[in-house]
Amino acid sequence: MTNIKTDFVLDAKGLACPMPIVKTKKAINGLEAGQVLEVLATDKGSKADMKAWAESTGHQYIGTTEEGDILKHYIRKASSDEEKSVNSFANVVSNEDLERNLSGKITILDVREAAEYAFGHIPNAVSIPLGELEDRFSEINGDLEIYVICRTGNRSDMAASKLAEKGFTKVFNVVPGMSGWNGPTTTN
Repeated sequence: MTNIKTDFVLDAKGLACPMPIVKTKKAINGLEAGQVLEVLATDKGSKADMKAWAESTGHQYIGTTEEGDILKHYIRKASSDEEKSVNSFANVVSNEDLERNLSGKITILDVREAAEYAFGHIPNAVSIPLGELEDRFSEINGDLEIYVICRTGNRSDMAASKLAEKGFTKVFNVVPGMSGWNGPTTTN
């Protein structure tokens, strides 16, 4: 999991609480919605602090890796409308519906950011972040049913609509998505 794509790296090594959070807040304010911040820290307490801070501010705490004494925290900046559940795509299926179909010949299209995917995804899911979808339609097999998934069902809703506009006919938006997924996951 060492090659996680991030948009900005913040070096908070050697800083004690509350400075990693103070610096993280400032750094995330400079990012666009959906971008991923990597925070390098050595304060062991920052693991709990980063998760709590992200949850309290609405940003997504993706996870933390440890490399020696260095903690690498990954946080995705939320957009103001991201958590609103406005699903407009007509073909919606539940997580349970997808789980029942996992053994079939289907495509699972994960449209979360690469860092979110790296911290856990459905086995054999294809990772194409929403922002890259229009340039990567050719990688998707239109002959199979396509189950589009993200964290909450909102990015997958947009992706499913884009696929339908492009002529894909067997497209399903999976709701609530990875935030409520209880089926198998992997990090490979």
